[in-house]
Amino acid sequence: MTTYAKVIGTGGYLPAEIKTNADISRTVDTSDSWIFERTGIKSRRIAASDETTSGMAEIAARQAIEMADIAPNEIDLIVVATGTPENVYPGAGCMLQHRLGIKNGVAFDIQAACSGSIFGMDVANQYIKSGAAKTVLVVGTEINSRITDWEDRGTCILFGDGAGAVLLQAADEPGVLSTHIHSDGRFEDLLKCPNPQALGEEHSAGYISMKGNEVFKVAVNTLGRIVDETLAANNMQKTDIDWLVPHQANIRIITATAKKLKMSMDRVVVTLEDQGNTSSASVLLAFNEAVRDGRIQRGHVVLLEAFGAGFTWGSALIKY
Repeated sequence: MTTYAKVIGTGGYLPAEIKTNADISRTVDTSDSWIFERTGIKSRRIAASDETTSGMAEIAARQAIEMADIAPNEIDLIVVATGTPENVYPGAGCMLQHRLGIKNGVAFDIQAACSGSIFGMDVANQYIKSGAAKTVLVVGTEINSRITDWEDRGTCILFGDGAGAVLLQAADEPGVLSTHIHSDGRFEDLLKCPNPQALGEEHSAGYISMKGNEVFKVAVNTLGRIVDETLAANNMQKTDIDWLVPHQANIRIITATAKKLKMSMDRVVVTLEDQGNTSSASVLLAFNEAVRDGRIQRGHVVLLEAFGAGFTWGSALIKY
């Protein structure tokens, strides 16, 4: 009998503080209209000074656990995707495991930038299909505001903070139909965030830098290919997809991917306007929102996809 990874719970958390485009325009030469026209973003959430990556992950995770109606100790694998952990080590996964009171199983972090949650779902899918794990928690959690140079107009308009979670469990009916992940390190310099201490530059600040136009071109082309790859792997047509849940980076990239699928934007989950780019958290935050507000129903076929620094990119096709 084939074993599938089935989604049994979702969760999400957004910090309370809202930073609008108008707020940003007071410190850099920009405007609400300029930002919105080019990105689709109106505002983003900013973590409070006492909030941490693992703390936000816990809130999202507990929501997913409550929806699934399971005990935390039933989780035998935790995968946390983040580029902004509070410690180099121990990892945010281990810290989340402790916060949830789980003493068994295994927990670890993965770092694939904005594609992190998709990579995490691929790991979960493989573990469950192989029988190595039965119940897997995947969390994407980021405090991007602390690695953002708020004087850099090209990047400070884009990023926000938050955490998203999905809980998967072994089942004998289709859940995750397929996952596809890729990377290509040739593009390192187009989008990066250095670690000054590891480079022996401890007095420097490690902020996100990006060559936006170049990133946009590669992202659009790459996500077009991942759509084709995913459909071909499942012998599906574009019309078989009920919902697109894309990484929330730029409305133009999202629109281009929807066009590739010949999908109306009313079948695309967009949270970008009031969340900005929450990196590894964005796909799971959007998925959680659409599940909880009733748009995504059991039986719907959902395509999740993302693109991030590395470059990394990937997709997960789910029958919810």
